[in-house]
Amino acid sequence: MRHYIIDGNNLIGKIGSLQKLQKKNKQSSREKLAFILESYFLGRQNTKISLHYDGFAGQSINVQNIRIIYSGKKTADDEIKSQIEQEQNRRNLIIVSSDRNLKDFASVCGCDWISCEDFFREILSRSPDDEEKQKIDSINNDEFKKLFDV
Repeated sequence: MRHYIIDGNNLIGKIGSLQKLQKKNKQSSREKLAFILESYFLGRQNTKISLHYDGFAGQSINVQNIRIIYSGKKTADDEIKSQIEQEQNRRNLIIVSSDRNLKDFASVCGCDWISCEDFFREILSRSPDDEEKQKIDSINNDEFKKLFDV
């Protein structure tokens, strides 16, 4: 199972609209990022997502299949490093951050790494047509034939 560990504040800082929103309302920027990620990962099986934010939780963010972790008095980077250290199979980890320190740590631990800029480009490049095609392709042909008596 692939496990994405995402540096939320770092990713927000690389998305212009969320960066502007964060200056006005930190909670709203966190919520919007969580909803973007929920939509992006929708329908992906065998994928686990941990979204890390600095500081303390505000209002609850209700998203499916995303574990939101707040660092409290520590930094999100420290929490991410701790999570990496606790994982048994680090080869399945994908660290999403543009923080050089986290990139180096992930590399030493044998994790995959993607910059926030590249990850956001990947999110933008995934079109709704791709999602629809994935849903259609996931339907077993025999089930389809039985359903429509073909």
